[in-house]
Amino acid sequence: MPVFEPFMADALVYGSLFALMSMGLTLTYMTTKVPNFAHGSFVTIGAYLAFTLYHFNGLSPYVSVPFSFLLVGATAIAMYRFVLRPLSARGSSLVSLMVATLAIDIAFVGIFGIYSDVLGNVYRVYDSKFFLLGNTDITIFDLRGLTFITPILLGVITLLLWLALTHTKFGIAMRAAVENPSLAGILGIDIERVYLVSWFLAGGLAGLAGSLVVLWLPGSAHIGSDFIVSIFAASILGGLFSVYGAVIGGLLVGGGEILLTVYATRLLGSWVSEWQPAMPMLIMAASLIIVPQGVTSVRWSHVLASLRKRK
Repeated sequence: MPVFEPFMADALVYGSLFALMSMGLTLTYMTTKVPNFAHGSFVTIGAYLAFTLYHFNGLSPYVSVPFSFLLVGATAIAMYRFVLRPLSARGSSLVSLMVATLAIDIAFVGIFGIYSDVLGNVYRVYDSKFFLLGNTDITIFDLRGLTFITPILLGVITLLLWLALTHTKFGIAMRAAVENPSLAGILGIDIERVYLVSWFLAGGLAGLAGSLVVLWLPGSAHIGSDFIVSIFAASILGGLFSVYGAVIGGLLVGGGEILLTVYATRLLGSWVSEWQPAMPMLIMAASLIIVPQGVTSVRWSHVLASLRKRK
């Protein structure tokens, strides 16, 4: 049996994609404290943009990544600015805001359905409702380019976010706004600007992931909505208030889903694969029993010290 099997590459790709998605969800929750159930639709927009640019312009999904980042980032800002902010200003409860994001997600799915119908009926793009662009991927060392590009991209984005949040005035202002918005406002920090940037980054990261995910999984009008439970699981596992925790949570949930399904199938039989959609919840539940506040609540220095004592 080879040390590095193909499903391990799939686990790395899947985990990296979920990390990108959950980073965005965590950013919006950190700033506005609203669980965004429409976050999955941001992924779908990126997927359809990659599909559209490929069919009409012959562009690789890799080329569509910056366009997806900008378009979906702008969409996220519009959602916050014209829906969530007015509702919040009128005193809407958290439950009302959550329902609003769910309604937006349902509306998005309908819009995607209409868009796919237009592509099919008007432009004769007959695979618009169910498409896969895996054959457009490049090959690096006899492996799909996604195997290398996705984790590298995740690492670069995580590093850039860390630098921005810890080594720039705006990053420090953003952290202050997350910790104590009222005090940050008194100190002269533009809270609204912080929220807009956070939503732009959140949407951009989701759209970026959407453009890449169609190189590995079939795209459709509900691909992002199908991911939303796993995205929430990754964000919750990361602690909900840590971008870096979201990265760890995404890798654990996405990668763990593949690895757990494969090894459980080998041990128990093929019937286990039918339960793969439930794996993220199982991973999250098992992890939170051990670390109830998420992986970022663990004090690893104490863990290492305990291990040294045992030795």
